Amino acid sequence: MKAKMTVNKAFTVDKVDPRIYGSFVEHLGRCVYEGIYEPGHKTANALGFREDVKSLVKELGTPFIRYPGGNFVSGYNWQDGIGPKENRPRRLDLAWKTMETNEVGIHEFAAWSKEAGTEINMAVNLGTKGIDEARNIVEYCNHKSGSYWSDLRRKNGAEEPFDIKTWCLGNEMDGPWQMGAKTAAEYGRIAAEAAKMMKWTDERIELVACGSSNSEMPTFASWEATVLEHTYEHVDYLSLHVYYGNRANDLKGYLAKSLNMDNFIKGVVAICDYMKAKKRSKKKLNLSFDEWNVWYHSNAQDEKLRKQDPWTEALPLLEDVYNFEDALLVGCLLITLLKNCDRVKIACLAQLVNVIAPIMTEKGGDAWRQTTFYPFMHAANHGLGTVLTPVIDVPSYSCEEFSEVPYVESVAIFNEEKDEVVIFAVNRNAEEAVEMDIDLQGFNVTGINAYSELSGFNLKAANTKSSRDVKPNDNATAKVAGNTVSANLAPLSWNMIKVAVK
Repeated sequence: MKAKMTVNKAFTVDKVDPRIYGSFVEHLGRCVYEGIYEPGHKTANALGFREDVKSLVKELGTPFIRYPGGNFVSGYNWQDGIGPKENRPRRLDLAWKTMETNEVGIHEFAAWSKEAGTEINMAVNLGTKGIDEARNIVEYCNHKSGSYWSDLRRKNGAEEPFDIKTWCLGNEMDGPWQMGAKTAAEYGRIAAEAAKMMKWTDERIELVACGSSNSEMPTFASWEATVLEHTYEHVDYLSLHVYYGNRANDLKGYLAKSLNMDNFIKGVVAICDYMKAKKRSKKKLNLSFDEWNVWYHSNAQDEKLRKQDPWTEALPLLEDVYNFEDALLVGCLLITLLKNCDRVKIACLAQLVNVIAPIMTEKGGDAWRQTTFYPFMHAANHGLGTVLTPVIDVPSYSCEEFSEVPYVESVAIFNEEKDEVVIFAVNRNAEEAVEMDIDLQGFNVTGINAYSELSGFNLKAANTKSSRDVKPNDNATAKVAGNTVSANLAPLSWNMIKVAVK
């Protein structure tokens, strides 16, 4: 099978905002406790954070982490996580029916985030709390000194502000599973008022309003429109959430799910632009895809755990063990986000450690990379610069949801600082390799800097405590003829090709 991708230096989508490679740490399962934080572990530092996990987070390359939820945040009192640890209350977390010890709060997470080299994207509770709590936490985190909340922060050990720039106005407020769920009008009003007060407290911050919990919600589209009626001029982003699974064991349909993501993005962009026109606004509202991933492997186990062991600390929930086909889909989803980087400025892989995550840990033991770690690592570390508008000529197939699914999903990013064009490609074809030519118009191609390929594994192969064989081959080869790069994309493969240009 043959394919051709043509890009031209003059035709671009937009520059990649590094926050598109964000992740997510929620007080859920073993993400925080026994994940990033485990006092007594052989690698734990003085604050109790695991250095082996932190090392993998740095390798993954995520620069931006949403915290502390998620469903958890809708019942969270942020003041429970400040001050001396021995005075912090233990609380029932109704979102996940577990026990929250509050050993890790704002100060601890801010310290960890600084060490890990990540920004914080803080979510505020607009479920059981409201606008006063929202403005108070901004003052606590960002005001330098001389006010009640800023001086309390300094008393609690942080002389300098945490200076958090991006804030989420609640989480999935349309969901009946959410503590303090609201109608679109109810949420729109409280989000607008919270946004006003938060920006009056610190005019530098950016705010994310809640879109629908997913595109299958019965109120999808009308929710967005109503919320934006109230919030359009007060917020900077609208959120999207989506999770995919292969419950039917249908590979062709599963690997086509990135088309669903693309349709979702374009639908929400249309709603935002409709509201811009309706309000006669000059402001362009962008998107925060602040929850996305594969999530289905752990569902049955989670149902049992929550019935058998309620109110347990660090209950091992949502511990999906990812396989090779999951890594291929994650690659397709990353490419889709990049193709929409003109409007998707923030995206958060949910989540970072143990909970539907690229990194897994054993209590008291090792930490390792799941299969999905690798495409995300490649993209986060090398997919920076300007996305070039791709024109791809390739055969397609049909599946239940889509009539035309291209066998190759691909994108190219020009990194001017490194004189490099980075190409990401997924071959969805299970039977055939694809001979792919990439025509880099407007560039002077001088060679191949690197070619990493993830291929050749059983679809259900996974990396576990005892077996970690699913990893890239960094010695794949491609050819250059003039400005054309030619690569043989193996059947069912994720590919990263780094091309030297002048």
